[in-house]
Amino acid sequence: MGLWYWLGVALGLGVALGVATGALLAPFRSAALLSAVIAALGGYALAVFALTTLHELGPVASLAGAAGGIAGGFFSAELARRTLRRGGTRGATAILLFGAALIAAALAFIPALGYVETVLAGILAVRLLRRGGDRFAGLRTLARD
Repeated sequence: MGLWYWLGVALGLGVALGVATGALLAPFRSAALLSAVIAALGGYALAVFALTTLHELGPVASLAGAAGGIAGGFFSAELARRTLRRGGTRGATAILLFGAALIAAALAFIPALGYVETVLAGILAVRLLRRGGDRFAGLRTLARD
């Protein structure tokens, strides 16, 4: 496989690491920034130790891992924060996001899907940051007379 494949794998594994980090740090106040920084460092280290030493890719793969970690960290921390604010439980949110991280890690090894994961995580993070909203009112709005 060529360089483009391993860069996609580094991006996808960085996103998966970011999603898992965001699941852990969701209850904290500045979870999005904190999880993006930790996931970027983790994605960088993962790419340096795993991909660079095995395939001699150089620093480009490590930067790709860090970029994927930033995108995944911002997205999952914001998603988890909103889920918890709307009434979700910490345990269930963490379990679901860890499952999503495992799926993202597995999909990273399919050619070009690491790139798609990174772009989608970035787009979804921006959409979540733009949108507001509190708890869903449901039928409580109909009960007011």
